[in-house]
Amino acid sequence: MSNTQATQVKVTLPNELYLHLRSRAERFGLNSAAYIRNLIINDVKDIDIPVFKMSEEREKIALKALEDYKSGKTKVIDNLDNYLANL
Repeated sequence: MSNTQATQVKVTLPNELYLHLRSRAERFGLNSAAYIRNLIINDVKDIDIPVFKMSEEREKIALKALEDYKSGKTKVIDNLDNYLANL
């Protein structure tokens, strides 16, 4: 799972539920985020995660971009503000 993109989620809990969460997490030697992550992983472990196929047009664009990258036709942008200012 380390090679996948990640999204941060903010959750608001009543104090009593939060204290219960912390207690359960500490019981397993985890922080709250790791405990919640493991709850979700256990919840979906038997579910096939859908994989969506790109349209042919998008796939052509992606393959062309990959080809350009491999052939050195792309450039690294170190500073986005400077790049946008010089367009």
